[in-house]
Amino acid sequence: MALIISILRLALDILAFPVHLLNFLGLWNWICKKWFPYLLMWFSVTYNKQMGSRKRELFSNLQDFEGPSGKLSLLEVGCGTGTNFKFYPPGCRVTCIDPNPNFDKFLIKSIAENRHVQFERFLVATGENMHPVADGSMDVVVCTLVLCSVENQKRFLQEVCRVLRPGGAFYFMEHVAAEPSTWKYFWQQVLDPLWYLLFDGCNLTRESWKALERASFSKLKLQHLQAPLLCQLVCPHIYGYAVK
Repeated sequence: MALIISILRLALDILAFPVHLLNFLGLWNWICKKWFPYLLMWFSVTYNKQMGSRKRELFSNLQDFEGPSGKLSLLEVGCGTGTNFKFYPPGCRVTCIDPNPNFDKFLIKSIAENRHVQFERFLVATGENMHPVADGSMDVVVCTLVLCSVENQKRFLQEVCRVLRPGGAFYFMEHVAAEPSTWKYFWQQVLDPLWYLLFDGCNLTRESWKALERASFSKLKLQHLQAPLLCQLVCPHIYGYAVK
């Protein structure tokens, strides 16, 4: 099976030679950073149509984690186009982090469309190094479709714990690896290297629930589901929240 996967990967690499050439010349990352926000804007609309009910379920108890100020301080990591703003409670104070600065104009549009939230600031940083955010300053941290692309999940979750106040919560909704020995997992393995290159560092075969289980949260509520998405490769999902 490993040989078949290697042969199919080679065939895909040949078909994607122009992309590999641009990557070799150091141009692909710049191109990807420019066009990825437009792709994500389109995908986010479709994703919210299919997963909106799950998101509303996931975020239904956000206000339970309000701090002493009476307002929810929320940090969204990998905020993208701001597609989650509509699910946040009124008066929520939102800080956004994303390593791609090209999302800023999309965020401005989302902020204008979601006046019920109080936008604080947009920080260009990676999830593994959120140094502009103070220790224990957030009631809630949110990430959706982000654990697939952070370089170091362990370091990222350590940073999440650092910025959360004691008793704060980390909310997540992520696509993950399919069950081993399934055709879905087979094609995830075949396409993973090219997918990573095309979609800004996204991994198809990550077992992100294991990283969450190993992290130093006092409570973890996690569920697996098959998302009703057209692309079967990203249908396996986990969602839930963890308490510091």
